[in-house]
Amino acid sequence: MKELFDQLSIDMSKMTTRRYSTSFSLGIRFLQKDLREPIYSIYGFVRFADEIVDSFDGFDKKTLLDKFTKETYEAIEQKISLNPILNSFQNVVNTYQIPHELIDTFLKSMEMDLEKKAYDKETYDEYILGSAEVVGLMCLKVFLEGNQKEYDRLKMNAMKLGSAFQKINFLRDLNEDYNDLGRTYFPGVNLDEFNNTVKIDIEKDIEKDFALGYEGILMLPKKARFGVYMAYKYYFKLFKKIKHTTAETILEERVRIPNRKKARILLTSYVRHNLNML
Repeated sequence: MKELFDQLSIDMSKMTTRRYSTSFSLGIRFLQKDLREPIYSIYGFVRFADEIVDSFDGFDKKTLLDKFTKETYEAIEQKISLNPILNSFQNVVNTYQIPHELIDTFLKSMEMDLEKKAYDKETYDEYILGSAEVVGLMCLKVFLEGNQKEYDRLKMNAMKLGSAFQKINFLRDLNEDYNDLGRTYFPGVNLDEFNNTVKIDIEKDIEKDFALGYEGILMLPKKARFGVYMAYKYYFKLFKKIKHTTAETILEERVRIPNRKKARILLTSYVRHNLNML
């Protein structure tokens, strides 16, 4: 029965999420149960595409990404794939009517990573849109379960929250992106001259995105709100730690949140949520 394969596919997406991202997994666990599997499926799809362009050195990444893209659309059209990650993703796309333009935009940003090593303002905005903002919109489609009016109302907030998360990832991974992958995402920034002044300007931009993203969290349905709030709190804690870390240190090492502090974030967030203090 296909139901068994479909469940196996979801399990693979769930395993992928937990293996690659403890922070994202933490947030998903606090969504209402019926929302968790679709979000695992979206993350699994996004992670596999990202792995192709970031990790598969020594292989023809363009050919692999082209094949992954072709198989993605075949899965959506045929409503099945022998790739469990794509099988679970197609089910979410078809069930929640996720617009294909969101998938197109995401995959285009992955393609940009194959070639581009430095970004100007226009290509930076284009990359943020594809790699983060549209992923937030895919998740929003799931959270709102077909309510187009609410989707239109919260669309901008979801995009800004995704943007904030991605820009924090850029700061956190500055050393790896620059020294291992040769990439510089922040436009007009020469990392050989990266300093605290430049870092503060980037942080001010992130703060604006965070503020708009938080406003959107408060307007989400209750069944989705706490899970998204947990992800927000984790990233906000990470952001605060980055703000208190020098530019020189960020270029040398990855900023992390220890597991004991993650547990503390969970506890305080749970209390605030239950007391309606978000």
